Parts: sequence; C-alpha cells; structure tokens
Amino acid sequence: MKVRVGFGYDVHRLVEGRELWLGGIKLEHTLGLLGHSDADVLIHAICDAFLGAANLRDIGYHFPDNSSEFKNIDSKILLKKTVDLIRQKGYEVGNIDATVCAERPKLNPHIPQMKKTLADVMGIDEDDVSIKATTTEKLGFVGTEQGIAAQAVVLLTK
Repeated sequence: MKVRVGFGYDVHRLVEGRELWLGGIKLEHTLGLLGHSDADVLIHAICDAFLGAANLRDIGYHFPDNSSEFKNIDSKILLKKTVDLIRQKGYEVGNIDATVCAERPKLNPHIPQMKKTLADVMGIDEDDVSIKATTTEKLGFVGTEQGIAAQAVVLLTK
C-alpha cells in the first residue's frame, strides 16, 4: 500500500456583507469571509492538502479565482471535484486532521455538523474527519478579527 501525506493552509479576510461559511455549513455571524468563491477556508485548506498529497498542484491551479465558473461557488463542490481528482489518480482518503483559527464565532458547537457535512461530500466515514478550533489569543490578524485561517493535514492511500 502506498501512503501519501499532504498539508494545506488557507486564510480569508473577514468583511461585512458576506455570509460566513466554514466546513460546508453557514454560521450566523456579523461578518463573512471575502473571496471569489464562498471563501470557506476550512474546505480550501483540505482541498490544498489533498492536491499536495497527490502531487496535483494547488486549489488555485484547478479552480482559478479569475474564472467566472467559480464565482461565488459553494466550496463543497470544489471539495467533491478535488476528491474526484485524487481518486482518478488511484488514491483514497485515509483521514483528515484540520484546525480552524478564529476568535469568533465559537466553533466547537458546530464541529459535529461540519464533520458530517464534509464526510458526506467526500463519501467517507465521519470518524476519518477531525476538526479542531482554536483562537490566537487576540494576536495577529486572526486575533484582531481581520480574518480566519485554517490548516489541514491529510493521509491518502493507494
């Protein structure tokens, strides 16, 4: 069995007038993430981790932010397309370990729904999706609530 590991990172600015999508679900918040798509930083980090593990470049290569095809697209669609790409190369998802860095809103109550949503999109077991949430103790752009960041590590098997 061949095993590959990938790492992904994404960040988006928080702004007024946008919805906040994280982990494929909409959260109630006064600010949303700015981006060409729905700006779901968690999904984008996971996609980059998958693509890196499969040596398929990055999310911007496959879903460019200057393409009208991806304007305001639901990131769950990008995740599904990414999983299809890695499966075309013969890989399967082993597991995902991800961390979202945000001061607000509190994410822990939403993690079970995020896990279920992402597992359903990828066609994997919820137990293979780990999502954690943390703050940056009011430090940096996350701490001053200028943005949200996410990191993900994935394991692929062939």
